[in-house]
Amino acid sequence: MLMSAEDKLDLIGKLDFGASRMDEKIFKKFCSIAYDKAGINLKEGKEALVSARVSKRMRTLRMDDIREYMHFLENDETGTELVHFLDAISTNFTHFYREKDHFDYLEKKIKEWLSVGQKRFRIWSAASSSGEEPYSIVMTMLDTLEGYNSEFKLLATDISTKILNKAIEGVYDSERIEPVPKVQRNKYMFKLKSEGEEDGAIYQMNDRAKESVVFKRLNLSQPPFPMKGPLDVIFCRNVMIYFDRIVRQKLVGEMERLLKPGGILMIGHTETLAGIQTGLKILTPSIYQKC
Repeated sequence: MLMSAEDKLDLIGKLDFGASRMDEKIFKKFCSIAYDKAGINLKEGKEALVSARVSKRMRTLRMDDIREYMHFLENDETGTELVHFLDAISTNFTHFYREKDHFDYLEKKIKEWLSVGQKRFRIWSAASSSGEEPYSIVMTMLDTLEGYNSEFKLLATDISTKILNKAIEGVYDSERIEPVPKVQRNKYMFKLKSEGEEDGAIYQMNDRAKESVVFKRLNLSQPPFPMKGPLDVIFCRNVMIYFDRIVRQKLVGEMERLLKPGGILMIGHTETLAGIQTGLKILTPSIYQKC
């Protein structure tokens, strides 16, 4: 069973708080910055997680006092360290075809639109992480559109520049691609390194898969977004759990604006739009449609 990055760093944080133990006042300052700049709602009990990730940044910067790092973060006029800080505290756990019923529904819906003559498709993966979700969308779409005179583009966004670079590279070890059927591996990936070599097989997404997706950094807590729409489908999964109701309300309103009439929004299985004012119609507990 894979351990998420957050779980691993929680464990590290419990074992090693770094050179300077994080007190409540400092933790609340980090929470405030995360919320104000990215809408990330760090709750009580996440001190170990934040400490482990901040300690890593401090080691990179060769700082040994957490107050020194806080001062640096708050006074960096370039904004570069803020990006590094948000990269560090962002959780990026995902895998190919996660919550597979969404990809099955995507295939079904695209076929429905194809049957009435639609030829152009636009999709947004709002929290793309290291690329598994957008590439799963790409493989589903290319398979579904095969034989049709149609085209599609996928916009994949994330707040973490570090994780976006991994997504753009599109390189995964054999454990990461385990959920990908062999047929899709052969069509959309190639081996960089074979089994039996040191550390096992390594795969990379091929040009056919990569040319359909554009990766961009985007802060979901700060709408309106530069995209014009209309979009056919938005995947915004397993990210709203880190936002409070105010941030979720703004985000859902912006996604509703970007969707075409009849367009689809997919959220994570553990998420809900309960308490959010929206005109979106619920189709299943995690799939919504714009009326």
